[in-house]
Amino acid sequence: MAKNRKAARRRWLAAALLLLLVAGGAAWREARKWKPARTDYPVQGVWLDANAMPVDWRLLHAEGADFAYLTATIGSERRDPAFGKALAAVRDRGMQAGAVIVYDACEPEDGQAANFVTTVPRDSHLLPPAVSLDIDPAHCGEVPSEAALQSELTTFLNQIERHSGKPAILMMSSRFEKRYHLSTMLDRNTWVEGDFIAPDYVARPWVLWTATDRLHTPASDAALRWVVVHP
Repeated sequence: MAKNRKAARRRWLAAALLLLLVAGGAAWREARKWKPARTDYPVQGVWLDANAMPVDWRLLHAEGADFAYLTATIGSERRDPAFGKALAAVRDRGMQAGAVIVYDACEPEDGQAANFVTTVPRDSHLLPPAVSLDIDPAHCGEVPSEAALQSELTTFLNQIERHSGKPAILMMSSRFEKRYHLSTMLDRNTWVEGDFIAPDYVARPWVLWTATDRLHTPASDAALRWVVVHP
């Protein structure tokens, strides 16, 4: 009798584990396809770089992308190799386009501004430039102080905004905002990130939200970062 009870318990545990695995697999598949409802966020798009290429722009537009932000520069020396062709493709598809600058808090601002100005065309039809802000202490060694970062970044913003003719958007990770409080210190629109649930780590209403960085669509073999505009 005891053996029968043990065998029954093992079968029950095995069945329960199987159900959990099936449910987990279904949730994982759904997460790969999830986008915020267009009824909640009427304007949606993507943030792309060379890692997402190639992209079928027709399918991406059909997926609901109204705009594409494209990584243009990284720090003072690197340029995203896909930026030029991607910018032309976005425009050919009739979508709006913008440039992302991945700012390196451990480098001087002047070289980074020069890299942006020589990479991104001066074009009033482009969306406001977005500055991606994060920090990796392992890369920096000694991270800049709040005062030093604010001073360097303000000078950088002044230079790229003169070129673009539009105020930049600050795309801040939660750890960067927690360290430097830029949404309080700098009067700029903000772009936040956080899968599935709109985050609240900035001190002002956000204008853009990377709602997922794992969207899989027929438009690309890579996972895409899907972005929505505050309604």
